[in-house]
Amino acid sequence: MPFRRRSPAGWGEKIRSAVWPRKGPSRNLRYQALRAARISASPHAVAAGIAAGVMAGWTPFLGFHILLGIMLAFILRGSMVAAALGTLVANPLTFPLIWSVSWELGHIMLGHAGPVDGGALTGQHVDLADLVRTLRFADLWQPVLKPMLVGCLPLAAVSGLVVYAATYMGVRGFRARRRERMAARRRGLARAGI
Repeated sequence: MPFRRRSPAGWGEKIRSAVWPRKGPSRNLRYQALRAARISASPHAVAAGIAAGVMAGWTPFLGFHILLGIMLAFILRGSMVAAALGTLVANPLTFPLIWSVSWELGHIMLGHAGPVDGGALTGQHVDLADLVRTLRFADLWQPVLKPMLVGCLPLAAVSGLVVYAATYMGVRGFRARRRERMAARRRGLARAGI
């Protein structure tokens, strides 16, 4: 095997690299940004697709983020591949932050501000583990899903606009620099007579 390690990694090294990559998380972020910039679509389509994926990632519908992102990208005339990449914002590391912020904002927007315990909305204690285990999603609507859905809407809109602007400018800049490099390379080859 040409790319195998000379000495196999031990358990400690495997666990450490699973938790924190050797080159850090910034390498993965740069790689994803480069993948998005290289998508063969207009800067608007790439930016709209990434923004659609990010907006879909704010929703509480776990498992349907890519489908929602693709549908929203279709409506916005964005790249569906970019929408799938944009949903990577919602991942197991960011779910606690996304869900807690959208749930709290939803409670404020619905007028349930103040200390909210599990039964403040229904007058009884809500056991989330039992509701999820027995798959009674209708009972999850009022105390959990409704505030999260209402709270995610403004957060998704704001983050979608910010991500669209940043991605649009980034893709345009990347492609302009790439065209300049290719033109300089052609000029160099023409001077060399190749």
